[in-house]
Amino acid sequence: MNLLNKLERKFGKYAIPNLINYILIGYGIGYVILLLAPSLYPYLTLSPSLVVKGQVWRLFTWVLTIPQAPSLFLIFMFLFYYWIGHTLENYWGTFRYNMYMISGYLMMTVGAMLIYGITLLITGEGVSLSMDTYYLNLASFLAFATLFPDTQVYFMMILPIKMKWLAVIDGIYLAYTCLAYFTYGHSATTTALAYAYYSEAIAIILSVLNFIIFFFATRKQKFSPREIHRRHVHRREVERAKAIAKHKCAICGRTSETNPELAFRFCSKCKGNYEYCEDHLFTHQHVE
Repeated sequence: MNLLNKLERKFGKYAIPNLINYILIGYGIGYVILLLAPSLYPYLTLSPSLVVKGQVWRLFTWVLTIPQAPSLFLIFMFLFYYWIGHTLENYWGTFRYNMYMISGYLMMTVGAMLIYGITLLITGEGVSLSMDTYYLNLASFLAFATLFPDTQVYFMMILPIKMKWLAVIDGIYLAYTCLAYFTYGHSATTTALAYAYYSEAIAIILSVLNFIIFFFATRKQKFSPREIHRRHVHRREVERAKAIAKHKCAICGRTSETNPELAFRFCSKCKGNYEYCEDHLFTHQHVE
């Protein structure tokens, strides 16, 4: 928490507000490419073996791949991610939410490249593990379920269920899948195949590692939904007050931010709230 606080004080002004909006726009771009140019879609994925051959754009474009196959439920899934993303940003703040999402992306990207490099050194044939944005969204879902376990949603738009039980189901599924990959790797007939199975298991571990780190880093924060709403309203009112406090000349358009050396005054003879800088206060034509 101390490290996060220090980073926020130093770099908080660079945080991207409403980050989930841009993430979903990226998914939309990936979806359009998949529909209109399916032959180009594979070029978006993260493939370490191709990255080392010069296709470095894959380090960044894999976040455009859609987290699930196209279906009728995709729009509802996007709305679900939108709700979770904005709720987490309101709870943690813009900077911490940015850190959570970006650190998850970096952890999975670096992990995939390290797995390729290590297996290349050991077996002579690197395992090229393709990361999926499903795991990035899973980390957000787990964080939300931990912070708001009693929030109720409609599973498949029919069955009401609390978030904590959805998280338990996902946790059991991930643990089973991870154990299965390790088992397959142990009984694999070749070393390369074994490392391929082990790498898939490691990918699952990486997907939840970012959540675990942030969970322990922020576990002392206890905000109710009412408190989150109050903090959001307060932040919005502060931003509005800052906007109102900015002085602007009605003639030249200069402001107290762009020209702090200027003095600004309202004209008592003008009809309405018209403010002028010192250069135009006595020379402007009064508004009747």
